[in-house]
Amino acid sequence: ASVPGAPGLKEVERLGAEPGSADYGRLSVMVQYRCTVQPLFEVPPGAFHPPPRVVSAIVRLLPQSHPHGRAHDYRMLEQVVRQAFGQRRKTLRNAVAGLLDAATLERLGIDPGRRPETLTVGEFVALSNAVAPQPGAGVEVRGTVQSDGSIAVERLRGR
Repeated sequence: ASVPGAPGLKEVERLGAEPGSADYGRLSVMVQYRCTVQPLFEVPPGAFHPPPRVVSAIVRLLPQSHPHGRAHDYRMLEQVVRQAFGQRRKTLRNAVAGLLDAATLERLGIDPGRRPETLTVGEFVALSNAVAPQPGAGVEVRGTVQSDGSIAVERLRGR
């Protein structure tokens, strides 16, 4: 099934934007993770009453089953994308600090000096999966007793 719609032309361009373009962002990644975006045609303002101040466009969103790879945890994918684009002009190393370190980015074949707007949807999925490993993967933790008697738990690997 497809999802019809008539958003503004600028929004349609953002939905289907390619990595590296000015329109590519969080919306592009999250929509393209689930759908193929097919801009169909433009609709002039005069086609509506009252006419809007923008040109609209008809777009078809065709749901698809994870062409860029499957995220182990969709909420983590959302979080990684949100954090990455929340500081758009920063390098990836700085934009996803606290979630992923430079060594992990390099292990995934992603240069930590790149900017988030250059990553493909598949690369965002890989980042997300590095933070949230596949369900059923082993979990390894280390506990340390603090001076106040509490226990600090550190996840070494796994979920």
